[in-house]
Amino acid sequence: MDGLTVGEAAASLGVTVRTLHHWHDIGLVAPAARSEAGYRLYAAADLARAQRVQVYRALELPLDEIAALLDGGDASASLREQRDRLQQRIRDLQGMVEGVERMIDAGSRGLLLTARQQAEIFGPGWDPAWLDEARERWGGNAQWREYAERAAGRDADDWRDVAERMRALDENLAAAMLAGTVPGSDAANALAERHRATIGTQFACTHAMHVCLSRRYVDDERFRAHYDRTAEGLAQWLRAVIEENARAHGVDPATAVWG
Repeated sequence: MDGLTVGEAAASLGVTVRTLHHWHDIGLVAPAARSEAGYRLYAAADLARAQRVQVYRALELPLDEIAALLDGGDASASLREQRDRLQQRIRDLQGMVEGVERMIDAGSRGLLLTARQQAEIFGPGWDPAWLDEARERWGGNAQWREYAERAAGRDADDWRDVAERMRALDENLAAAMLAGTVPGSDAANALAERHRATIGTQFACTHAMHVCLSRRYVDDERFRAHYDRTAEGLAQWLRAVIEENARAHGVDPATAVWG
């Protein structure tokens, strides 16, 4: 025989027989010689053409463009286009790498803000050490991971918006309490849902989780001080509002657990 069988050619080139069959079917590498039994045979010229296909495939050129190049097309133009495509992919991948790095950073730091930015955005009462405490306490749970994922996509302006919404909500809660809004009323439940939705911008917060958080608003002096600075007794009132709203949604505040 004057040439290699398809199996021998595939082994020589380091490709599969199926690949050579496909190249033959689309006219990319179509050996003309046949054995006496009718099997296609790959001559030296066919193997050389197949090797050129491999070179261009390594550059990820589409098969139709490769066919045009092998049949006399302008290689320079095609290669320039492929260079541009690859450069764009590099930029896209670099952006993905940066995004992954931000997520890693957010997972370890909590906020991708400097201490100065945190003080400017969240006010003089903010302590950056609270983030370290939160990570140590909750860093292994799903809510922290969700929080970190969202934090990775936020810049200083995004956090300013978050802080402004929180301050506005605190003022509305204080006004409602001072106006005598009763926990369990429609108005109080609407405020509880608004409060839960604000937490939901950081991680998905169930009614049971909302109750668990409300306990800390009273039991942790830092949370209590935050709310009571806005209006004396606000922390205790907010806890009652959250508990009554949870009860209206089928959650017993006495037995509510995180998760």
